[in-house]
Amino acid sequence: MEGQKVFGYIRVSTREQNMDRQRIALEETGIPPERIYMDRQSGKDFDRPQYMEMLKQLEQGSVLYVKSIDRLGRNYSDLTEQWRIITKEKGTDIVVLDMPLLDTRSNKDLLGTFISDIVLTLLSYVAENERANIRQRQAEGIAAARRRGIHFGRPSKPLPDNFASVYQAWKAGAIHTGEAAAQCGMPRSTFCYKAKRYEEK
Repeated sequence: MEGQKVFGYIRVSTREQNMDRQRIALEETGIPPERIYMDRQSGKDFDRPQYMEMLKQLEQGSVLYVKSIDRLGRNYSDLTEQWRIITKEKGTDIVVLDMPLLDTRSNKDLLGTFISDIVLTLLSYVAENERANIRQRQAEGIAAARRRGIHFGRPSKPLPDNFASVYQAWKAGAIHTGEAAAQCGMPRSTFCYKAKRYEEK
């Protein structure tokens, strides 16, 4: 690596706390700590502060290391576009430690580039497809839970003791909505929502 600028990129999702595995793998390649950029953010797009800062530093002949391709990104079209920007526009090589075939320093002939592009396309497609499957499984799980009567979100506050009498007066037109809401100690919009639910029950 002597005479060559090397960089590392680490990303974890907001649910994942530990960056150590990626950081240790990158430091073992000899990357200076000040050139390792870390984002704690989803991989759905590349609007990440540390990634954008790193992109500015990349230049012709430098090398970017990542632990695995999904740490760079998970969105198929965005990932392939960023790969093109880094390798073609910036002239920077990319090394994916967990996938030796994705090392643009070697096999720079037409066949090597072709194989690398195929592997990247396949892996980025698999990563995005897995995200889509996770979202679908989550949606199906939530729908199934709701059918079983499980409710999500904050539990509703119980109605105040005077709600029934205030509701009846409001429904009869004896008091207006603002006054009814005030007597129940809630905003107008909340009173209207509660009144509608009360009618349905």
